[in-house]
Amino acid sequence: MHTRRTHRRSRTTRIGIGLLAAVGLLVPACSSEGASGMARSAAEGPVALAALPRATPPALSPYYGQKLKWRGCGAPGFQCATLKAPLDYAKPSGGDIRLAVARKKATGPGGRIGSLLVNPGGPGGSAVDYLQAYAGVGYPAEVRARYDMVAVDPRGVARSEPVECLDGREMDTYTQTDVTPDHERETETLVGAYRTFAEGCGADAPGLLRHVSTVEAARDMDILRAVLGDRKLNFVGASYGTFLGATYAGLFPDRAGRLVLDGAMDPSLPARRLNLEQTAGFETAFQSFAKDCVRRSDCPLGGRNTTPAQAGKNLKAFFDKLDRRPVPAGDAGGRRLTESLATTGVIAAMYDESAWEQLRESLTAAMKEKDGAGLLVLSDSYYERDADGGYSNLMFANAAVNCLDLPAAFNSPDEVRQALPAFERASPVFGEGLAWASLNCAYWPVAPSGEPHRIKAAGASPIIVVGTTRDPATPYRWAKSLAAQLSSARLLTYEGDGHTAYGRGSACVDSTINAYLLRGTPPQDGKRCS
Repeated sequence: MHTRRTHRRSRTTRIGIGLLAAVGLLVPACSSEGASGMARSAAEGPVALAALPRATPPALSPYYGQKLKWRGCGAPGFQCATLKAPLDYAKPSGGDIRLAVARKKATGPGGRIGSLLVNPGGPGGSAVDYLQAYAGVGYPAEVRARYDMVAVDPRGVARSEPVECLDGREMDTYTQTDVTPDHERETETLVGAYRTFAEGCGADAPGLLRHVSTVEAARDMDILRAVLGDRKLNFVGASYGTFLGATYAGLFPDRAGRLVLDGAMDPSLPARRLNLEQTAGFETAFQSFAKDCVRRSDCPLGGRNTTPAQAGKNLKAFFDKLDRRPVPAGDAGGRRLTESLATTGVIAAMYDESAWEQLRESLTAAMKEKDGAGLLVLSDSYYERDADGGYSNLMFANAAVNCLDLPAAFNSPDEVRQALPAFERASPVFGEGLAWASLNCAYWPVAPSGEPHRIKAAGASPIIVVGTTRDPATPYRWAKSLAAQLSSARLLTYEGDGHTAYGRGSACVDSTINAYLLRGTPPQDGKRCS
């Protein structure tokens, strides 16, 4: 899941985005010798991502040899350019896609190491926005001194030929759709919402929708690496950005430089398993929030003797009340706080424990004063809805990438109903809504091209994989799994709350990653920080 970028980090893994787009996010696979570089071994389980040939195919030489024309782009100290890549790597002569690139050159002192590409995740988060709002000004000064800080919006995202699906008014209707249907009519309404969303995306750019995969985005990054003049790619990816970075390492292990994968994805899991485990991750985060909440005098979910489980029951009972009767939210357009919007608002606050106070205040206002404004603000921030009712393309790109990268978690409402007990065991609070949210890719206008797979990246330099023990969006077990798959991984564990770890206040995590980025010194595998 993902929401707006914060100045500390980005909440950007959206296996499910809000409650209307829960899907898995892995990479396309073809035949054992297909364009995606997948190779199957029945004895080893899921397909393995095979490295691409080291030599650049002649048809791609014009892309690798292009020169970027840098220009100013508003933010002081930053430059922007447009990178060309083939829309279809299997048919490079079939047309280009234009990708937005931004950089902030190394400030010194100290010798320049090279470029450091950053990606905040999503899929669908704008890397250019993240660079200009945070990484280019908020990363450690010593890192910014030695690296050109660089970002590219992946294909279909933000400034890079963005996927568009619905207008603001249509999105308001979509985000308010009931995702815990009580009867067949409500189920039909939910399915209709998914169909309308998918049809809107397909009507905009059906050709583009077939070429926004993670493998293609990773191949775009290699073109950018070459155009920037770097022998190897140095990269910090958060959340879904870890999947993008790991994919790059799998395709180009000899060109993988200093890679930090923070808040790691597990590419070996199918969509349903990904969604189920993320559901459990949000329950873990909620339990942590609830333990903190009930110790405080302003907790609306119970007092000191209230268990986290009972706090969860109290919150679920509040959601059920909203399902029957939404409350006013002070919205100029007349929106009220529905169950779906309230649930998304709570989920948004799970990404960062610094939002817990805001969540307590918002829940208190909604539960005790029938004022849903605070939770609506949290929900709107998650969906990247602005004050004028416009939405970024985050949700559109998120669905476009996810639904292409992996087969749908569910293909029918009946399949969801059969899986409900498992999702509700994983999270009594969020399970029902997140299970139904996992249905959206069933109606996507483009067939998926991917499948679960492992990434070994044999021969790559040491790669840091970072996992947070109570991460809501990328459960800690995913980091352990990815680290076990990558041949050169070093697992760095942050014992704490929230999504991702770098730049979150742990001197141990930050100094470990900085030492790796600046001196190439990886940590001992299994190092733990708090």
